[in-house]
Parts: sequence; C-alpha cells; structure tokens
Amino acid sequence: MTRVLIVEDDSDIRAMLARGLEAEGFSVGMAGCVGDALTAARDDAPEAVVLDITLPDGSGHDVCRSLREGGYPGPILFLSARDEVRDRAEGLALGADDYIVKPFVFDELVARLRTHLLRRKESDEPRTIVTAGKLTLDLNTRQMNFGDASARLTPREAELLAMLMDQANKPVSRGDIFDKLWASQGGLSLNVVDVYVGYLRSKMADFVRFGGPILVTVRGRGFMLDLRGQDYRH
Repeated sequence: MTRVLIVEDDSDIRAMLARGLEAEGFSVGMAGCVGDALTAARDDAPEAVVLDITLPDGSGHDVCRSLREGGYPGPILFLSARDEVRDRAEGLALGADDYIVKPFVFDELVARLRTHLLRRKESDEPRTIVTAGKLTLDLNTRQMNFGDASARLTPREAELLAMLMDQANKPVSRGDIFDKLWASQGGLSLNVVDVYVGYLRSKMADFVRFGGPILVTVRGRGFMLDLRGQDYRH
C-alpha cells in the first residue's frame, strides 16, 4: 500500500485529505508542522508528500528543501492557497513535482498524485545513467558530470537535462518540453521552460569553461544541448 505524508496545519483539511486518500487505497501519515513533517519523512518512509506552505514553525519550502537535500526521491506536491506565479515557480525550483492551488478538486489531486507516483516508478526502471558525449547524468542521484566538474540537479532539472541529452545536437521545441514535463500541472505557461533552461545553464557554467557542452537557444526552434561547441543562436 502506497504511503502518503500529509503536511497541513489546518486539522480539518488534514483530516479530510486523510479520509479521502485512505478511501482511494493509500496509507496516510500526517504532520502539522515542519518538525513533525521531517520526523515523519525520516521514520515512516512515505512514497509521496502532500505539502502546505504555511506552517506554524516555518514554511513548507523548508520541508521541501530539506527533503531534497537529504536525497528524498518521492513526489512532493505543494497544496497551497498561494496562487501567484512566483509562488509556484519557487516551489517547483525547490524540487517539488507539482503545485496545486486551494480551493482544489480532490479527484484532481488524486489523479496528479498517481501520475507522479507512476512517473517515479517508471524512472526506477533499469536506465540509471544517461550519457551524451562526455556528459553523464545519474538519474538516481541527479548528479551530472563532465570531467572533474559536477553539479547536483533538482528532479525537474534532471528530467529536462535527460530529455535534451537524449536529443543531443538536435533542437527540442519549448512546446515538446512543456508537454512532457509541465502540461499535466495546469496554471503554468511556456515561460517555465525558459526558467528551467536558465537554471541548467547556470549549473553547467563550469562545464563550459572546460570545453563541455553548451545549452543553446536555437532561434525559432527551441533549445539544444550542443556537444560540438558551436553557437546556434545566430
């Protein structure tokens, strides 16, 4: 039985989510603050976390950051009343898989949760290392390496890089990237692709200095991982 940790300070919402998820066949753990959430994540080994942002002793962002820095591999779904684009972008940048705004439709939450659990299960299949030229990406640790340089990625950054590595030296359109990685989440625009490409470029800066691959913008066609050292922006 798949165990889900609910982190929510409102006891009524917490109880409603627990009843609903248990009725859908999930095993449920609950926490109402940052401290209890981190303890439950450590002791109960949940396979997914549904996480509010506003908590009495800190923020859901603190929980998400701590879990990802500690290597937690499961889906993290923010469930928050904060509906600004910057709030969603910050949550996803910290390593969350999804961001759902309150008030929400419970059936949609369950559907998204199951989608992300299935995606994680599929990612646990035999392929663990992606290579493109001398660039490697470990999908388990989300560490990319080029020579002696390395960098750790968030789950979504790793998915984006793996997609670009699989199509190395070929442009991949914003639409294709968005459809594969973000279309199921709702409320986001194509601009999220540019944001994450920017994150990747920043983390690959050391690689470029050592003659590594370049993540370029191909005008009118999208983005490309260039292994040949050519600039296709012009």
